[in-house]
Amino acid sequence: MKKIIVSAVNFTEGGPLSILKDCLEFLSLSLSGEYEVIALVNDERLFSYKNIRYISFPNSKKSWANRLYYEYFYFNKLAKQLDPFLWISLHDITPNVKAERLAVYCHNPAPFYKMSFREIWLDPKFMVFNLFYKYLYSINIQKNNFVIVQQEWLRREFVKLFNVKNVIVAHPGAGERRIAKNDREESKGNDRCVFFYPAFPRVFKNFEIICEALKLLLKEGEGKFEVILTLSGHENRYARYISQLSKDIEQIKFVGAQEKHQVYEFYRMADCVIFPSKIETWGLPITEAKLFGKDLLLADFEYAHETLGAYDKVLFFDAHDPATLAEAMKSVIYKTVSFQRTADPLIPDPFTQSWKDLFNILLTK
Repeated sequence: MKKIIVSAVNFTEGGPLSILKDCLEFLSLSLSGEYEVIALVNDERLFSYKNIRYISFPNSKKSWANRLYYEYFYFNKLAKQLDPFLWISLHDITPNVKAERLAVYCHNPAPFYKMSFREIWLDPKFMVFNLFYKYLYSINIQKNNFVIVQQEWLRREFVKLFNVKNVIVAHPGAGERRIAKNDREESKGNDRCVFFYPAFPRVFKNFEIICEALKLLLKEGEGKFEVILTLSGHENRYARYISQLSKDIEQIKFVGAQEKHQVYEFYRMADCVIFPSKIETWGLPITEAKLFGKDLLLADFEYAHETLGAYDKVLFFDAHDPATLAEAMKSVIYKTVSFQRTADPLIPDPFTQSWKDLFNILLTK
């Protein structure tokens, strides 16, 4: 049988791992009888999909030197041994391999974000991504038969930066099947209005606007609310900055990184999900909150509109103006909010909304 190789040796958690699992689940159920599927992963113990051969690379995340060695040297040798029909790299870098068809899935927004000097100091690791990721993207990118991105704005950026013509917009299948009916049932335990923002502390995630908005609300005497954030305040310099900024705000609850089942519990508890991030290639919490039917307060950026699609319980705010977020939160607290009604965006082909349609393009076009 022809071989499909899925490379994702750095995926171990969060949205990227969810994307990999969705991909392997589809291949296991739909294509493993027609193709031999080989998954290059960090730890094969994270997966249990049948009819897939796993090869683990546990050292990949230990250093960038290891990662680049695999992508540009070792995978070349491996590809010669395996002779793949399709090699799809799910994590940004186009490897130095030969295959009948080659595809790369690009989902790191770092090169497209303009950092301030303060943000560089607060998040030097993201600054490195910001400076060098577009060069990593560019290496070998012209070798691909297909470049895959998650949104139309990102396709335009890739066409402009790298002069690539074969860019597919593939909306990730956030998957209603992963949120069972009983997961959607509300679990309210108090009479406070509960806001929830699930995100890892990176400077573009814009936690500070929530802190500043809460200070404005507290000045006005508002206090019958709670904000749950999935950081501990110790993860990095930016997290410590947010912890210091919010030290006198008792309404903020830091819960740290959470397993998926606990994140779902917080969705059930919440009255409203806030997503103030300044840049995303998707924004999975928007999709998840929508599946839970929650009120949404979203930063008014193109990525948020495309991720959300059609919905009637959303209010957009200026991500640089805490006062607009404070007013939006107040309207949710007092149930006076006038929601905006949105529609699905019109996205030109090639465009897919399922793994089935995406692999149909990759394997047959």
